[in-house]
Amino acid sequence: MGTRMHGGLIAALVAVVVVGFTLSTRATANAHGPTPAIRHLFIIMMENRRTDQIIGNTTDAPYINQLAARYNLATNYYGVTHPSLPNYLALLSGDTQGIFDDCKPGAAVTCPPAEFIPGKEYPGLLLTDAQVAYEQGQPHLFAGQNLVDQLEAHGMSWRAYMESLPATGYTGEYFGHRLYAAKHNPFVYFSDITTNPTRMARIAPFTLPGFAHDLTGAMPNLVWISPSQCNDMHDLSTENATAEHLAACAKSDGGADHSVIQLGDHYLSQVVPMIMRSRAWGEGAAIAVVWDENDYSGWTGCCHSPVGVQGTTLGGGNAPAIFITSRGGARVSDATAYNHYSLLATIERLWGLGCLANACGFRDNELLLHYLL
Repeated sequence: MGTRMHGGLIAALVAVVVVGFTLSTRATANAHGPTPAIRHLFIIMMENRRTDQIIGNTTDAPYINQLAARYNLATNYYGVTHPSLPNYLALLSGDTQGIFDDCKPGAAVTCPPAEFIPGKEYPGLLLTDAQVAYEQGQPHLFAGQNLVDQLEAHGMSWRAYMESLPATGYTGEYFGHRLYAAKHNPFVYFSDITTNPTRMARIAPFTLPGFAHDLTGAMPNLVWISPSQCNDMHDLSTENATAEHLAACAKSDGGADHSVIQLGDHYLSQVVPMIMRSRAWGEGAAIAVVWDENDYSGWTGCCHSPVGVQGTTLGGGNAPAIFITSRGGARVSDATAYNHYSLLATIERLWGLGCLANACGFRDNELLLHYLL
């Protein structure tokens, strides 16, 4: 698992998120709980789109473009790598866990790497022999520390919402006609979560009425939302989309996927305003809407992404990222390079949680100190 240092990026990402959050110099991270300014952070993880497929596409994504025009937009945000699963693991644990696949969770599950370049299977091309060998021997139930451990150690709360999850405690790979996919639920890939019934109970099925009801009460500090494979802009096979009576979710042969992007835009137009009208929003909150990676349209990246043969950065390509805050402040459009490690490092820094793996090593500078001290 190669990594590449990218000094100062945590400072820069804090500038993007924290400028939007307008943290005062008094809002210092508290080792025993969240800062007064940001008590709740909602992460909505979308899927498989390049920035230029979404930003500027007012026909398919009018609501998202309204958000991007009004709130904070990171124009140079990247997936950590390809395909989806390692990006989810990266944001939750600071590490891709050395995998390049979307395989199901399990202590006895091992997989070869997925393709990194469309139409060209591993091994070869971009991954080193050592990366391929590690991947093929790595069980898909990981023992490492994760953000859940950090939050609970600091007396902070969390909940994960998974749309189309059939029930709490479910650890299967898919449900229904693949509307729910474990590869978009990184929590079930960590043994200290799956073996803990209390933690598993915090991974809840998402429905709009159920979420609306929860928002009327006390919400956790961290709320993770993974929409279904239709509402997150992924897609389904034509067969599965037909079985779900969701023709708009069928994968487009032409690759434009206009109707799938429209589904995701409509979903966000329902969920984001619900959060912004909630009790949690009035207590001080923020929403991060990010896309996992750009689905093999390139392997550009930054910020500790894996490094393959001849030093090639095995990034996940440019993907959209929008940050919304209840604290107001001037809109920021920032072109600094960020990825999911940068976002995790920012969360950790804001709440004084320490750092995990590749979320460590981001250097402080005057900009970071200005906003956090």
